[in-house]
This record gives sequence, C-alpha cells and structure tokens, in this order.
Amino acid sequence: MVNVELKKIRNIGIVAHIDAGKTTTSERILFFTGVTHKMGEVHDGQAVMDFMKQEQERGITITSAAITTSWRDHQINLIDTPGHIDFTLEVERSLRVLDGIIMVFCAVGGVEPQSETVWHQADNYKVPRIAFINKMDRQGADFFGTIHQMNEMLGANAVAFQVPIGQESEFAGVIDLITQKAITYRDLDMIIGEIPPEYAEIAAQYRAELIEKLADYDEVLMEKYVNGEPILEEDLRRAARYGVLNLILTPVFCGSAFKNKGVRLVLDAVVDYLPSPIDRGIITGYDVNHSEVTISRKPSIKEHFAALAFKITNDAYVGQQTFVRVYSGMLESGTFVMNSTKNKRERIGRILRIHADKREEIIALHAGDIGALIGIKFTTTGDTLCDPENPILLESIQYPETVLDLKIEPASTKERDRLGMALSKLALEDPSFRVRFEEETEETIISGMGELHLEIIVDRLKTEHKVDVVVGEPAVAFRETITREVEYVHRLKKQTGGKGQFAHIVFRLEPNEGNGIEFVDHVKGGNIPREFIPAVEKGFREAVERGLFAGYPMVDVRFVLVDGSYHPVDSSEMAFRVCTITGLKEVIHKAAPQLLEPIMKIEINTPDEYMGDIIGDITRRRGKIDNMRRHRKGSQKLNGTVPLLEMFGYASALRTLSSGRAAFSMEFLNYAPLPKYIEEKVIEERKKKSTR
Repeated sequence: MVNVELKKIRNIGIVAHIDAGKTTTSERILFFTGVTHKMGEVHDGQAVMDFMKQEQERGITITSAAITTSWRDHQINLIDTPGHIDFTLEVERSLRVLDGIIMVFCAVGGVEPQSETVWHQADNYKVPRIAFINKMDRQGADFFGTIHQMNEMLGANAVAFQVPIGQESEFAGVIDLITQKAITYRDLDMIIGEIPPEYAEIAAQYRAELIEKLADYDEVLMEKYVNGEPILEEDLRRAARYGVLNLILTPVFCGSAFKNKGVRLVLDAVVDYLPSPIDRGIITGYDVNHSEVTISRKPSIKEHFAALAFKITNDAYVGQQTFVRVYSGMLESGTFVMNSTKNKRERIGRILRIHADKREEIIALHAGDIGALIGIKFTTTGDTLCDPENPILLESIQYPETVLDLKIEPASTKERDRLGMALSKLALEDPSFRVRFEEETEETIISGMGELHLEIIVDRLKTEHKVDVVVGEPAVAFRETITREVEYVHRLKKQTGGKGQFAHIVFRLEPNEGNGIEFVDHVKGGNIPREFIPAVEKGFREAVERGLFAGYPMVDVRFVLVDGSYHPVDSSEMAFRVCTITGLKEVIHKAAPQLLEPIMKIEINTPDEYMGDIIGDITRRRGKIDNMRRHRKGSQKLNGTVPLLEMFGYASALRTLSSGRAAFSMEFLNYAPLPKYIEEKVIEERKKKSTR
C-alpha cells in the first residue's frame, strides 16, 4: 500500500450512538479485508479495535482507534470512534481529519441522541456520509422506519440503496437496487441471485424512487429517465457519488454485522461513493504572521508539506505517539518540520502506520495519509505541522467544556510526583480532561465530560501508570462570569530597599457572552512597553483560570487593557503580572459576578404508562420537557433540559420510577446562571472547605 494513488485512498470513520454496533462493524471490515483472520467480538473483550483494558472490560469504545487496510485495490484508513457522550471529543477530532464516514444506526433504536450529536458534528465539518442500518436480525428491527426518522430528525435526505429480505429472525439478506440482484448469506458466503418474485414489486418501487432522486443530480441520467431509455449501473453510481460528495443525499444500506451480513456491500459503497482526498479538494489555512490572510494547499505530493496533529497517545513500548493527517506534500523520517501553532521546530523520528494496537514502521507519509509520529516534543492536539520555508496555520480543534469535577490525591506522599506526571500525560492525550490545583484548599481537581470519563481516567492512573489514588465524590464543575462592565485603575508600588516593584494599569472588564476568554490591548503611545503586555495577559488568564469570585474557572470575560505607566528601573514582567491579578481580585465584585451551572440535554425512552411520573420527577429536578414523540408502539421519547447538579443518582431513580423499563442519555448543552439561593449555598460550602 506504499504510494497508493490519491484517488484510491479513503480516510473514513465509523460513528454512531453507543451500542449501535460500530466496533462489530469495524471488526468485520478488518476480517473481510484480510487484516485479521479471526473475528474479535466486543462482548468477549476480543475486539481488535478495542485494545485498551478498560474498553475490553466494559464492552465499549473509549478512544478512537486508527487502522489501515485495503479493499478493491483502495487503501482505507479507518477510525472506529466512541459512541458514549463522555468521549465526544474523540469523535470531534476524528471528524476534523476524516474525508467520509459510515454512520451506523441500530434498526431497533433508530435515530438515538448521540446519533443526532454526531450527525450535526459531521455537518459542521461538511463530511460526506453513507448510512448502515445494523442489527436487522433483532426483534423490533425497522429499516424503513429508521430511514423515516433519519429524514425527519436529521434532514438526511436518506435514500434506500437496498431493500431487506425479511427482518428480525427472518432477515436473510438484501436486494441491491443498483444491480437489481438479491444477496443472501450462508455462513461467510455471499450468494448473488435473482430477486425473489415476492420482492419484485417492492424492489421495483424503491428502485424507481432511487432513480427519480438521483436524476436530479445528473443530466445524462435525467435525459435517460425522461426518455425511457435503459439506465446503466454506472449512471446510478455516478449520480450517487455526486450526491454524496456534495452532501445532498445519504445512501442507506442494511445488514447485521454480528451475523456477517451486509458489511462487504458497505465496503463497496465506501469505494464507490465516499470521497478520496482529491475529492475533498483544497484545504485552507492562514498566514502565520497575518491571520486575515488565507493560504491554500492542494492534496498533492508536489505541494508544500502541511499536516494536522489530531490525537496523542502514550505507549509503553514506543513512548508518545502523535497521530497526524497529511493534507499536502510528503513527510519523511529524520527531517525537520515547523509547528506553526507554537512556532517550534520539530524533528521527525520514526513514522508508523497503525494497525489498532500493532505498528508498521514506514519511511514517509504522503498527502492523504494518516499515521503516527514518534519523537515529537512540542506538538499537541490541534497543532499544525508544516514546511518551515512555507508555513501555514490550519484551523484547530475545538475542545468541549468539562462538566464534572473530582478531587484526587495520592494514597501516599511518595507518589505525589508520579501522580503529577501521570495526570500531565493523560491531559496531553485527552484535551477534554483537565487538571488544576486549588491553592486555597490545597486540592488537586480533575475535570471531565461525565462520570464514566472520570472513572476511566482514575482506572488508567491505577493500571497504566501504577499510581494508587484516593478520590472524592464527583461534583458539578461550576463556572464564573460577570454581568456588568467595569473600568478599574490599579497601581502596584513596593519599595523594600534596592530595586522595587512598580506597575500601573488601567483596564476594563466586560461580559463576553458566547466568545470565551479574550484579551484586548488598546494601549497607545508606549505608556506600557510592549515587552510587559504579555505579562498583563498572562496575569489575566491565570486569574480567570483560578476564578475570582468563588474559586471556579471563569468563562465569557473580555479584558481590555486601556492605559498605564511604568518605572524605568522598578517595572518588570513579574510586577505587571502581579498588578493584573491583584487588580482583578479587587474589582471583581463591582462587575456583578455570577455562578453558572452546566445544563444537560436529556432524552428519555419510556413506556407510556410511566410518562407522568417521569415528567413530574424531571420538573422537581428543575428540568423541563420540551417535546415528546412516539418512539414505537406503546413508548415515547421525551426530550428536554435539566441541570446536572440535580442528576446525581438519576439512573437508579429512573429504574425505580419505571420498573427498570425506561432508559435515558444526557449530553452537555450550555452553562446557565445558578439560582441565587443555590449560588449562596455553593459559595458558603466553598468557604468552609477553604478554612478547614
């Protein structure tokens, strides 16, 4: 697979709601493409793609696994992503570098909450996709119902490219509407034959619908359709490929990955319909020195080198691995490249092609490739690597807000340093996991996307890093902000004999809703020398990270440095940094500070008879149900919002309310003001902790 033509490369991901069958589908792809000779199963912990101990124990995917394989003379770089909402960043950063995705839906569950989240993430990155409706052999499987949900809930313009032959326990195979053949299965054998007479009518109906849809995107096909001329398979494939690449339709296939049905036809669809790096076209970045100037790179080996680092892992044998997607040019081992995000030079040590937990050393990566680099020192997730003589800065990856905090400490003082090193490595691997040390309470706090996320982190500390830790109870990750604009003058003047400390700043603190933390320099005429401005910014960012009101990190605040003065002898970077921090602490109460709490989107699947009790319980938890829709006969899907603070222990409460028959999922929506009576309690509790 060395130097495969660009048009024969497919960088694809498999994404879906948890338990829709992504990893099983990936395992079958590896088997049928010859990477493995034994099919691993998720339920017995033998899945190749789930190689972490924590994944094997829980039967879920936690980290996105990258693997290279081939099908029909095409190189396929495949990433199996997690479905659990706690690991949404893994999906986000995979979508950032993928050219196409296979969206897996459960034929029984249909469009589920994480399906919607991932679909919209793919919309944001404009990633073409095909759909595979899995688990057609399960009781309650509904192929056409799932397509209807895709169109109604996702606006997918989903079009059936197959019709199932039977369903539930009678599912035997599919009718391919392009080739007009029936494909049935006997063990691992695919049997291609004529369409059974009892399916002739439904196959003709859906083929006519397919042709009608595709004719909208292809003039040759439209002309043949209007004139009643014979329509060839290549006419349909050409029109379908155009529709997929331009995000105007989603071909839908079906099968049962666990029973080996339908997966090879999906692989054919990957080759036929999903884009190559050439189809995805030119990528655009920015001039390193002028952020308003755009630069483009073609997906060609002849272009200047440009790549994006999208994932970092620490391996016991080879050390840190930095996964990159190469967009243009070529990267050879032993050469130097530029990290344009951090303005650092990096030397490329070894280059690896990854086969899940196995590695193949190669001498170079080319445009369109995905691989792992060994020996990189400064690069982190979202950084751009490029030709030092022709730098470019690519769009980075956005990190989600953490919603849950956990106090953690080493079981013994001798392990304190090892704990710090282990937490640093884990935070480098996973930017949705954060660590901070609270000076007032002398506690180390880890923050993550949910209880499972933090549970996995603690487990990895103990098993991978061999650090014994003691953890507290999970707590909501509150945030602080301000609601009033305020201007302030602060002067730091200390004289203790010899060189003193002097700094004088005039600044304005402003609410910055939806735009995060922002620093603006409006100083004119050199009243503060240029070398001291970064120290002011550093002081501001340090202060808001620690919190100024109740000790929680701040969000949506803009700091505008208006004016100031300095002393030619006594001023220093340290003086301006300290001046900024103390000034912010003094003025914060004039800016009407406010505590914010994480609000979660919730979806509950419940039988009709428990709906009233469940809605009443959500209301008591300060939540609200926004809409409900029929899920299937006798059950409803409830969608709404609820504060995370009220949701600890909800899984057991819901089991009690519904006799174990209801299920729910949550994901972070936004931060909202905490009611005053709760805010007062939180601040009071915080004060008690800091004085203990």
